[in-house]
Amino acid sequence: MTENQRIHPVVDMEAPPAPAPAPAPTRPLVPRVSFKSEKGDPSQLQQPITNQPFTRTVPVMYPRPHNKKRSCFCKCICWTISLIILLLIIIAAIGGILYLVFKPKIPQYSVDNLRISDLRLNFDMSLYARFNVRITAVNPNKKIGIYYEKGSRLSVWYKNTQLCQGSIPKFYQGHQNKTVLDVALTGQSQYGNTLMSAIQEAAQTGRIPLDLKIKVPVSVKLGKLKLRKVKILGDCLLIVDSLSANSLVRIKASTCKFGLKL
Repeated sequence: MTENQRIHPVVDMEAPPAPAPAPAPTRPLVPRVSFKSEKGDPSQLQQPITNQPFTRTVPVMYPRPHNKKRSCFCKCICWTISLIILLLIIIAAIGGILYLVFKPKIPQYSVDNLRISDLRLNFDMSLYARFNVRITAVNPNKKIGIYYEKGSRLSVWYKNTQLCQGSIPKFYQGHQNKTVLDVALTGQSQYGNTLMSAIQEAAQTGRIPLDLKIKVPVSVKLGKLKLRKVKILGDCLLIVDSLSANSLVRIKASTCKFGLKL
């Protein structure tokens, strides 16, 4: 009888109650879904889709600091270029007005005659030459006067050798004026024997080529205004029949070209 009795634990009424057991874990409502990668690797799993809202990060652009020195430099450059362009426009406008008012034309020159005063060989076998050239200068302008300044030069060349040279006197030529100038040219050339032989050989054909080069500084007068100096450059190709001393040489052909150089 006593062997069949069970001994139950004694309950302590004054002890605190035991804590309630933790609830069993519940399964999630949305099952986890795994996706295989394109290469078939099952280890790469996609995170479960959640209901969180989509957010996008936008980079913030901050303005660059303003460079005052660079801005001032650019403004100065722009103003300088603008002033230069404006000055060029003003100068072009003034030049156009002056051209329309005065209608400038280049003076015309012609070689009227050539006289050989002396042409001989010296004891040192150099060639001495003295020519007299008559030149007619025509100013065709109605409102422009021409001042012929000092420093002019006229020279006569035979091929590449200078025979003689001279200068035009200083004078003023008025409006639509024609002036005749007699200019004496003198010079001395080396290798006179060879040069004289070449001239005599050309004289037998009756056609001796000479080159008259002209370089004259002039100042232009517009009304009462005298402008800066410019240079008149000329080149006259002459064909004469002979270079006999103390005789008037006949000019068979003459071609002259003139221009201005600032």
